Amino acid sequence: MFRLRHLLLVAVTFLVSCQPSSDELLGRVPQDINLGTDGTTVVALVPQNATLESLLRQQHLSADVTASVVEAIRGVFNPRDLRADQNYWITRTLDGLFREFRYQINPDRLLRVVFSDQPGNRAASFNVGVVDLPKEYRLDAVSATISRENNSLIGAFNANGENQLLPYLVSEVFAGDIDFNSDLHLGDRIDVLFERAVRDGEFVGYGEVQAAVIETGGQRLSAYRFVGPDGKAGWYDAKGQSLRRPFLRSPLPFDPRVTSGFSSNRFHPVLGINRPHYGVDFGAPEGTPVFAVAAGVVESAAWSGEAGRMVRIKHASGYETSYLHLSGFGAGVREGTNVEQGRIIGYVGMTGSATGPHLDYRVMKSGSYLNPLTAFSRIKTGEPLSAADLANFVSVRDRASADLAARLPVAAETAPR
Repeated sequence: MFRLRHLLLVAVTFLVSCQPSSDELLGRVPQDINLGTDGTTVVALVPQNATLESLLRQQHLSADVTASVVEAIRGVFNPRDLRADQNYWITRTLDGLFREFRYQINPDRLLRVVFSDQPGNRAASFNVGVVDLPKEYRLDAVSATISRENNSLIGAFNANGENQLLPYLVSEVFAGDIDFNSDLHLGDRIDVLFERAVRDGEFVGYGEVQAAVIETGGQRLSAYRFVGPDGKAGWYDAKGQSLRRPFLRSPLPFDPRVTSGFSSNRFHPVLGINRPHYGVDFGAPEGTPVFAVAAGVVESAAWSGEAGRMVRIKHASGYETSYLHLSGFGAGVREGTNVEQGRIIGYVGMTGSATGPHLDYRVMKSGSYLNPLTAFSRIKTGEPLSAADLANFVSVRDRASADLAARLPVAAETAPR
């Protein structure tokens, strides 16, 4: 969660003659400004390939004013982070002089640049700040079912009017138990209790998932969010057993598909010969983030011939994972880097010998290759809660189960088990 940043006072070198009120400067919600006879406001979307400078010039600000605004902003926001299709506002006085610029960084943050005339100063100044936008969290629940028409996690939730962030959050909850690339079946059902973020009555995102229940392949898995005495949140089953596993089931988000499996004799589409394929290929768009499936140390992050850009990570208990054909490496990922589970270590590409963008993911233990789809299936989950924490957890679990059942009457069978 981003925090409210301090407003900065920046000296610039041009003169204008208007002064916004302090209430206007500290306003927390982007909205059209009604200036009456004092000025006008333009509300628009950032065009494709625009820079902050070109955006301001397009709105008829002079070169000197534009340069001053851009320089003032650098202290709190990198102008290179301007993104297309985001809202922005420019307010001018009736005689055309600059008064205010606002840019919607994301649903939670707003960049504001307001001219502030300082009496007695020959140089004008700006008040510049990034403001956190307030929002309200409301507890809600939704049920999604895998069907022929909606045969992916995203599709099932989209059919209920939710965007793709919610199924992504659900996939993180069960990342150690379910590979959403390959483990889903027709008729599988997912019930989720979560926080819906709203601002002025409109949906702006999601908060924390509080509980989730999935029925898949004849088994029923439940997960409850619990914050321990150390202040850290974790996911636990109905008995208080941690769902965190040493290894994730997949190094990719849940959308990609398996395009080539583990094999001792596979026809290579580029080389035109049969030879072993010691990994699993996941088809995915170029640029899709690739996650470290477990904590470990990067043994190499470099070009590796036919494998293209490749990251190899050494883990505990003799395991080693490799990620091939990457388009690029994650920030700070290099030989000797310690990485945590879930860290982005690269991005899907088609470097080396590849006919299209995909990830070739490989697993070794003690020098022998394993099928990545089954390599970690027998590894146990994390530790259970202590007896001291279990009573508090049971209270949280029962309350979440009751909330879920009340909001999803059809899912009344969600009693802990």
